[in-house]
Amino acid sequence: MAHVLNVEGLTVQFTGESGRVTVVDHVDLQVGKGEALGIVGESGCGKSVTSLSIMRLLAKNGTIADGRVELDGQNLVGLNEKELRKIRGNRMAMIFQEPMTSLNPVLTIGKQITEVLVLHRGLKRSEAKETVLELLRQVGIPRGDEICREYPHQLSGGMRQRIMIAIAIACKPQLLIADEPTTALDVTIQAQILDLLSTLRNELGMSLILITHDLGVVAEMCDRVMVMYAGEVIESADVRTLLRNPKHPYTIGLIRSTPQKSRGLDRLYTIPGSVPAPGEQPTGCRFAPRCDKAMTVCLEKNPESIRIEEGHHCKCWLYGGD
Repeated sequence: MAHVLNVEGLTVQFTGESGRVTVVDHVDLQVGKGEALGIVGESGCGKSVTSLSIMRLLAKNGTIADGRVELDGQNLVGLNEKELRKIRGNRMAMIFQEPMTSLNPVLTIGKQITEVLVLHRGLKRSEAKETVLELLRQVGIPRGDEICREYPHQLSGGMRQRIMIAIAIACKPQLLIADEPTTALDVTIQAQILDLLSTLRNELGMSLILITHDLGVVAEMCDRVMVMYAGEVIESADVRTLLRNPKHPYTIGLIRSTPQKSRGLDRLYTIPGSVPAPGEQPTGCRFAPRCDKAMTVCLEKNPESIRIEEGHHCKCWLYGGD
């Protein structure tokens, strides 16, 4: 399968009062044409920073210290802002967690979608109206003429997220990154948004990166899954393999902590402790202080990624070394 996105050795650092700290540490990932990759892990594991690095949208104190980010063979790391603006929203796009903070509160919905069409597709504003209405129909929004005249605060959370999706797909990008796109929505609307993303991915042939805490969503939406912990990729496999045969103790803990009616438990399983803050990672395996299978070597040395089988890799001393 040809890779639309190829990330090699991505290392991201932020500068703070205590100096430079590494937040994402040598991350490798690939996304094929039309493929959906899920990235899971607790808050603070580096999922969102990884996606922002791919889009080159890091805060001013953040830098890509090492690695390559190739979109269809083009390395994005060395591009300047003018070159990146031609790619963002055109060849790749991103949907953020909270649409209210992503949409401009003083511009109507119609103007915000039109801006993308004028900038990237070269349409005149007078020509863009029908395309805007078609995009709104595509994301399941009725009353297109009325919605175009309204402002973000006049819409519900689900409607605003649909507007964000319409803006993201306006130029039919090769790659769409969805960073927890249903976090602020109720369960019914969450299902509608996920169904919409799945439908659009199939219709447009887009590749998708879905960042989420919900393994149930990953099972439903994704082809492959990548588990992150403390800035590292600790396990990756196709979805079926990872959910049926997880290897890393952290992945096993995440799956055990997922509510399942068939278990009939009064209390959910929890992983003790919390993700270490950037710059405070332990010397050995970063999960060792929370791991019930930790050995002496785990506390002394960080393991390399081990190939379990074709397409399944795990970063754990249980499967490598002496």
